[in-house]
Amino acid sequence: MKQGDIIIDRKVLDQYKTILEDWIPKSAAIAIAVENTYVYFAGGSHDLQLEVGTAVKQDSLTYRVLQSQSKLDAVMDNSLFDTPYYAIGYPITIDGRNAALVVVLPSTFSPKKQEPYRFLTGKQNEDWSPIPIGEISHIESLQKRTWFYRNGEQYKTSVTLKELEIRLPNMFIRIHRSYIINIHFIKKISRDITSNFIILMKDGTELPVSQSYMNSIRTILEF
Repeated sequence: MKQGDIIIDRKVLDQYKTILEDWIPKSAAIAIAVENTYVYFAGGSHDLQLEVGTAVKQDSLTYRVLQSQSKLDAVMDNSLFDTPYYAIGYPITIDGRNAALVVVLPSTFSPKKQEPYRFLTGKQNEDWSPIPIGEISHIESLQKRTWFYRNGEQYKTSVTLKELEIRLPNMFIRIHRSYIINIHFIKKISRDITSNFIILMKDGTELPVSQSYMNSIRTILEF
């Protein structure tokens, strides 16, 4: 099989599908990318389309796996298909080249993308307040609960980070498994003594950027 200058034996790719069939639903989709190109796709029982030879998009889970060379999972928007999806990505090696195997699970497929949140209703003590989404500086997962912040004040919400990641507008970006931030509230980005990125928010909060999100953040913020 040949995709541009990538030549992969079809039997090698089919082996992964055969192995995965033993533990994933038959309706799940499987995609394999070598370097920056998809070389294999099996759509399962859902009407999903991904043409072999398609370039890997920089806002996709596949790209993050290729860059970080680590296992990742996420609820994604329509960066790969025309519907939001939940996927698990695994770093693999094919013919000595970095590759990614992505399993798209069918249980989260929906007929159409939901509208972005315009506000979040947060709880403080025994009171609830609807907060316009543009006023929220960052969102945190802590002790199995989700909190968001407005003007330095903390609010609790029942919505999970995974749900928020798919329904927040584009001004919000994931920087860590525990943090989503509003880029309009970033004061500066610097490095710590280990050369990892630290984001200083305008309210003085310092938030770490995990290795798996560093490349996607640099791409989004163009630095």
